[in-house]
Amino acid sequence: MEKPLVSVIMPVYNAEEYLEEAVNSAIVSNYSPLELILVDDGSTDGSHHLAQQLAEKTGTTVIKVYKQANAGPCVARNYAVSLAKGKYIFPLDADDKVGPDFFAEAVDVMEADNDVKVVYAHAEFFGERTGEWKLAPYSRELLARKNMIPISAMYRRSDWVRVGGYCKEIIAREDWEFWISILKNGGKVIRLSQVGLFYRVRSGSKRISDRALKRHVVDTLNKRHPDFFAQELGGPLRYQRSWSRVFNTFSRIIHPRRVFVNPVFKELYSFMQVLPVLFENEGTTIYKGRNELKLFKREGRELIVKSYQLPHLINRIAYNSFRASKARRSYRYAEMLRQIGVGTPQPVGFYSTGTWMLFGSSYFVSLKSECPYTYRDFATHTFEHKEEILRAIARTTATLHEHGILHKDYSAGNILFTDEADDIKVEIIDLNRMRFGKVNMEEGCKNFERLPGTHEMFVVLADEYAKSRGFDAKKCLELIEKAH
Repeated sequence: MEKPLVSVIMPVYNAEEYLEEAVNSAIVSNYSPLELILVDDGSTDGSHHLAQQLAEKTGTTVIKVYKQANAGPCVARNYAVSLAKGKYIFPLDADDKVGPDFFAEAVDVMEADNDVKVVYAHAEFFGERTGEWKLAPYSRELLARKNMIPISAMYRRSDWVRVGGYCKEIIAREDWEFWISILKNGGKVIRLSQVGLFYRVRSGSKRISDRALKRHVVDTLNKRHPDFFAQELGGPLRYQRSWSRVFNTFSRIIHPRRVFVNPVFKELYSFMQVLPVLFENEGTTIYKGRNELKLFKREGRELIVKSYQLPHLINRIAYNSFRASKARRSYRYAEMLRQIGVGTPQPVGFYSTGTWMLFGSSYFVSLKSECPYTYRDFATHTFEHKEEILRAIARTTATLHEHGILHKDYSAGNILFTDEADDIKVEIIDLNRMRFGKVNMEEGCKNFERLPGTHEMFVVLADEYAKSRGFDAKKCLELIEKAH
């Protein structure tokens, strides 16, 4: 049976002294077929010339050499993988060496089990330090605090595509970020029993210089993988990494949070758990004013997340003690409206934070409405079914009022609709301000005051509203126009 191609990718930067040794360790492997892709990352020594000589000597079908302006190892690796033809990828630094039996054994393991995401070997140091590189056994919980998988480990090219490649933002420990990306949603990691990687230690090696970038690494990892750290550590990765879970437990006591997810959307729980971090760093802004709206795409769904402005001091005390937050009310009122047959985007959940005394930030999440228009669009669009739309809006308003619900922000931007003759839909949004109790004719008609329009539009609204509630149409028209 034909064996799958393995692509060895090697970023090269001023590695002339060690390059040939690294290349030879790969090409003398006991495995075939194999290709070696060298990307010169803007070297200023003779690395590129030597790489070309090695390719000519070995054959360009085995060694392929490319060059780019200096952009760092992540960019170089991504470029190399984009050119790779192999099913499996193995990164090898230009000053390290790989054992002759590693590729054959690693491929056998991965071909036998599709759940295996990463295979690596025991490693030894050489150069300015010798001996075993003692790495802890893999676990997801430990991966959240430290990396135990060397950069030189085999993985599937399809997983590189799935996670979007190596992160360009991180300028140290990029291998750690990459393994989190591949493994945070599951998968097996296998360490082979034999020594198959030889890691050169020298005074200028990247592993040593990376130690000075600890804060940058932690900040970038938290920004990119908040859901992973929340699941494994109960919160963000801390600068004192080993104490992360303890610090997070203590933080939850001082800064309690409330996360509620509609059971229909349980697959979004990890998203909801870290909503503040995701809202700060991701999403597409739809509106930004006193409050902010962002669009997110998760699990095949489009979600609208509303972040509410921090309340003033009195309300921060009230929301923390006895009054429901705006986010919580929005969720509760959305469910209430849907139960009485009034359209509103399906609520997904809400998130709130605070301290022992003061309420903090809050977020409300719903599905994105499928209605493409708002009442405002009457001023700029000509709708084929304008009268039917207005009557549907009037009926929706009447249904709210008949159930004793008065929307206190009943404005043109909060009424959505479709323009389809057989299926006109109306949805109401921005639900956190509602008054409950009997709504009489005067109050009901005054509720239209923030919906601009012509006399002809008000005639239609008044007529349908009056029919729905058993009122006099002329009196309703008079009251609606008076409110304007």
